[in-house]
Amino acid sequence: MGTQENNSGICPVDRGLMRVGDRWSILILRDIDRGLTRYDQIRTSLGIAPNILARRLAALTEAGLIEKRRYSARPPRDEYLLTEAGRDFLPILAAIGAWGRKHNGSGALTRQIDAETGEPVRPVVIDANTGAPLGSRPLRIEYPD
Repeated sequence: MGTQENNSGICPVDRGLMRVGDRWSILILRDIDRGLTRYDQIRTSLGIAPNILARRLAALTEAGLIEKRRYSARPPRDEYLLTEAGRDFLPILAAIGAWGRKHNGSGALTRQIDAETGEPVRPVVIDANTGAPLGSRPLRIEYPD
């Protein structure tokens, strides 16, 4: 095991957050997953300033989480779609939502429903090796040499 000195460059949490960005970026990914793929749809849904939205869309595209696809030549219009990396972020969104519901859940809240069963989704993050929910067992961080 190596040392902890200056480990932000080797920390996968830090690297992931650098690609995902901030609150606006995460909400943009949420909206695109919900089918709001066009600039005006996202802007209206979030009430975000146009310059902020344009910067976040460009950053998410550059980070490889979304791709821009032209749907109209005249006038030129694009839509934004999740890439594989963006789709891989969806379980994280569900986990954030479950945490928010549990710890900040006063008042009416949306919820995810399984389209086949009609039951509310109850996301849990587990260790695929043991099946144990993360947070239920002690873990340690191993640093590269």
